[in-house]
Amino acid sequence: MEWFADTNYWLGRLVFQRMLAVLYLIAFIAALRQFRALIGARGMLPVPAFVAQVPFRASPSVFHWHYSDRFFATWSWCGVLLAAAVAAGAADAVPLWASTVMWAALWVLYLSIVNVGQTWYSFGWESLLLESGFLAVFLGNAETAPPVLVMWLLRWVLFRVEFGAGLIKIRGDSCWRDLTCLHYHHETQPMPGPLSWFFHHLPKPLHKVEVAANHVAQLALPPLLFTPQPVAGWAASAMVVTQLWLVLSGNFAWLNWVTIALALSAAAPLWADHAPLPGPPVWFEVLVIAATVLVVGLSYWPARNLLSRQQMMNTSYESLHLVNSYGAFGTITRVRREIVLEGTADAVNGPDTTWHAYEFHGKPGDVRQLPRQFAPYHLRLDWLMWFAALSPAYARSWFLPFVERLLENDRDTLRLLRVNPFPDVPPARVRARIFRYRFTTWRELRETGAWWQRSEVREFLPPMALSPLRERQ
Repeated sequence: MEWFADTNYWLGRLVFQRMLAVLYLIAFIAALRQFRALIGARGMLPVPAFVAQVPFRASPSVFHWHYSDRFFATWSWCGVLLAAAVAAGAADAVPLWASTVMWAALWVLYLSIVNVGQTWYSFGWESLLLESGFLAVFLGNAETAPPVLVMWLLRWVLFRVEFGAGLIKIRGDSCWRDLTCLHYHHETQPMPGPLSWFFHHLPKPLHKVEVAANHVAQLALPPLLFTPQPVAGWAASAMVVTQLWLVLSGNFAWLNWVTIALALSAAAPLWADHAPLPGPPVWFEVLVIAATVLVVGLSYWPARNLLSRQQMMNTSYESLHLVNSYGAFGTITRVRREIVLEGTADAVNGPDTTWHAYEFHGKPGDVRQLPRQFAPYHLRLDWLMWFAALSPAYARSWFLPFVERLLENDRDTLRLLRVNPFPDVPPARVRARIFRYRFTTWRELRETGAWWQRSEVREFLPPMALSPLRERQ
C-alpha cells in the first residue's frame, strides 16, 4: 500500500523514538532509585497490600502474580538496560519484528510499574509516556518507511496535550483570562527550578505576554497540526519553543520532553531528506491498521472530554492508558505553602528543645538554597509534599507512614532526602509545620543571600514519638 508509508517522516520517527527511549530510561532509573521507600514491601504504600485489594483487570501488572523488592528491582533493571539499548539504536539494528518486540517490552515493563504505583504514579506524564510508548511499538525501524497512520496518531496525542491544557486554563482560573497567572505561577508552581526566581521577577507586562503566548501555543496552534506541510511543521516547531521555555522556568519531570518529542515528530519533515525506504511487510501493515482502529475507537472519550464544560485533566479511561486526557494548571495557587519536617533528640518539650529540619532535594526548605534543576528526572516524594501542603487529604494515605520511617531512620526513606539531621541515632520526635514561602526581592537577596522568605502559618502534625504514632495509624 503506497499510501501506508512515507519516507519523509524518517527523521521525525528517528528523533521521536530516540528521545522516547531516553525518557523511558530516566523513568526506569527513577523507579529503581525510589521504589523501596515508596511502594516496596516496607514502603509507605506497599505493592503487596495494593494488589491484595485491587483486581488485575483494574491494574494489569506482572506484580499481581509475584512481588518482592528483588523482583521489582530486576524488573526495573530490565527496563533500564532495554531503554538504554534502544536509545543507542539497537531497535534499528535488528529485524522489524524484533524492533517491534523491543518497543512492546518497554511499554509492558513500565505499565506494570505505573499500575501498582498508586498515588506516587498518578501524574499525567506517566500516562503520556505510556500512550506515546504504545504508539512507538507501531512505528517500525530504519529498515522501513514510517507508517503515516501512526505519525498522524502522534499528532493526535500532541493535539490533546496542548489543546487540553489550553482549554482547562480558559475554562478554569480567571487569571488565565485576564493574563495575570504568571504573576504567581513561577513562585507557586510545585517544584521551581534554578531560573524560576528570575522568571518571577520579570516585568509584569512581560508576564502577560507570556500568558498570551501560552494561549496561542495551546489554543491556536494545535488545530494547525492537521493542516498540510509546511504549516503543520512550523506550528509544531513553535510548540517546541514554548515547551523549552517551560523547561527553563520549572521542573515538570518528563512532561515537557515527551511533548517536545511529539512536536519534533511533526516538525522534522521540514528538514527531512532521505533516499526512499521500502514499505513494511503485510503483517506489520495489518498490525498498524488494527492499532489505529483501536486508538481511534478509544479516542471517543478524550474527544468528548475536550468538548465538555466539566473537562477533566490527566485522566485515563482504561487500565492500559492507551488514550488519555491531559491538561495542567487549570487553577493557579496565589500563595506558596510548604510543609517543613523537623526532628528533635529530646523526648519532651523544654526550654532547651532544639528542632532540626529535614531537607529535600527539590522541594523548597532552606531559604538560602537555590532551587535545582531535576527534570526530566521525577522526585515523587517532593511533588506529593507540595500537594500535601495544599490539603491534608492528598497526604492521608502516606504521610504518617513517612513520618514513622523518619522516626526509625529508615535507610531507603532517608535516601529520598538531601539532609538527614540525625545520621547516627533516630530522632525522639518528629513534627511538621506549614510555612508560607515567597521569593525574596532583589534587595532582600543582596542583603540576606536568601532566595526565599518564609513565615509560619500553622501546625500540620504535632510532635510525634514512634509508639504514639503507630497507635494513631
